[in-house]
Amino acid sequence: MNATEVSSTYTYRVRDRGGKIRSGQIDGTSPARVAEMLREQGMTPLRVEAKPTSMLQRDLKLPGLRSRLKGRDVVIFSRQFATMISSGLSLIRSLGVLMEQTSSPALAEVLRQVRADVREGASLSQAMEKHPKAFGQLYIAMIRAGEVGGVLDETLDRLATMLEANLNLRSKVRSAMAYPAVIAFLITAVTSAMIIFVVPIFSNLYAELDKDAVLPLPTRVLVGISTLVTHFWFVVVGVVVGGIWGLRRWRQTESGRLTLDRFKLKVPILGRLAHKTAMSRFSRTMAVLSGTGVPILQAIDIVGDTAGNQVVAAALADVKESVRAGESLAEPLSRHKVFPPMVVQMMMVGEETGALEEMLAKVSDFYDREVNDTVNALTSLIEPLLIVVMGATVGGILIALYLPIFNLASLVNGG
Repeated sequence: MNATEVSSTYTYRVRDRGGKIRSGQIDGTSPARVAEMLREQGMTPLRVEAKPTSMLQRDLKLPGLRSRLKGRDVVIFSRQFATMISSGLSLIRSLGVLMEQTSSPALAEVLRQVRADVREGASLSQAMEKHPKAFGQLYIAMIRAGEVGGVLDETLDRLATMLEANLNLRSKVRSAMAYPAVIAFLITAVTSAMIIFVVPIFSNLYAELDKDAVLPLPTRVLVGISTLVTHFWFVVVGVVVGGIWGLRRWRQTESGRLTLDRFKLKVPILGRLAHKTAMSRFSRTMAVLSGTGVPILQAIDIVGDTAGNQVVAAALADVKESVRAGESLAEPLSRHKVFPPMVVQMMMVGEETGALEEMLAKVSDFYDREVNDTVNALTSLIEPLLIVVMGATVGGILIALYLPIFNLASLVNGG
């Protein structure tokens, strides 16, 4: 597309292949170009007009307001795209069909722009580079390698398989965390309700019975917390909101992400799950990039960006410098504890035998099974543990509330 051409929105009225009249909107550089695009889709243009757009409408058309592009949509698109390319359909025609049949408005908009750029002479990877949030560095690099090697359909199929495996892995981890999150929310809700509504009733009751009586320490602590929450709630809300905001800002910094990811790996049980998940993603991504023919230094960069853990990313940055200096890939990995000996040894054998892709694929399959087993064990372990925590929390509050009554009863009996 020439730099002087500006894409605008046009309304159209067409007759489709079945003879029905249809209307809609489409972006293009001119009415003639829009009419040509409609004809390529098998439609007969009846009217093409530029859509009037006010300044307010242009200001409101922000990227953040568009529907979100989901990973599952990209997986389905990649699989269907691979099938069409292997069947002999042209890029432009395949993109047009996929643009029409996708149920995701966000993906349809991206494919429309990619198709327009390809029609203007850009390669598929160049067109996708304009949409890094939709496809990502890994996707674009593999498409470029597939174009160079003439195996675009095979590359798309590999991408779909890898992305689907990553989605399934993420889904397993999220499902394991869903139940603890719900129970934690219930514990917080029940505890907050008791502190706000129940504790003040008992506090007023004890004050009416004997204003000079000294309450037991657990009861005083509970009453103090209740007083703070009910009378100075704005301070509590401010501290909580400020803490969450500060934590999110800190997580956005490089040191914050590194510290948090290092902490995740050290947390009992959950740290093992995070480590195995990172190793599975690392092995699978490196295997796919190695099999596609992406240059090793670029592959290390991509794996580091998509590892999902800054500890792994930092280790890979050091590995990249060692590989650039002439070392093998497995040797510098052995100097970082985040990579288990099995991973290093499998990669070493793969480099020696020329079967790195196969070895990495086996490592990925192994860690997928490990993640699945860990998730199952974690679910069975956390359920009773959280029930105990909930019982201890609610029971502790009730004991602190009734402790003065027990003391009063013992005094009466003693008297």
